Amino acid sequence: MVDGIGSSSFARAAIEAALRTQSESAKRVEADVSKSFATGGLDVSGAPKAPAFGESLERGLREVNASINRIDELPADMVTGKVGDFHELAVQIKQVELSFKFAMEVRNKLIDAYRETMRMSV
Repeated sequence: MVDGIGSSSFARAAIEAALRTQSESAKRVEADVSKSFATGGLDVSGAPKAPAFGESLERGLREVNASINRIDELPADMVTGKVGDFHELAVQIKQVELSFKFAMEVRNKLIDAYRETMRMSV
């Protein structure tokens, strides 16, 4: 799937890392749904109970924060030799940057929704 990208190893590594992350996220969602069914997490209609919005938001923010904290350790890992390839370091930094930008966009959308709600007349 990634073979037709071209000769840029950085682009290939970035796309492969994004695909790997997407696959891991899909597996985590499937596991959450399976666990919900296994523990009897069904409401009256028989549909699985969705986690509360606040819980989902908090979990996402914790993941973004953890990834940012891991990036702080990368320069030291590069110096000590734990990270052998500079491209690997660049891909990880780009992934965290994209995660942070996505979190900021979600925050902006939530603030816009709150403002629109506050403008509504009752």
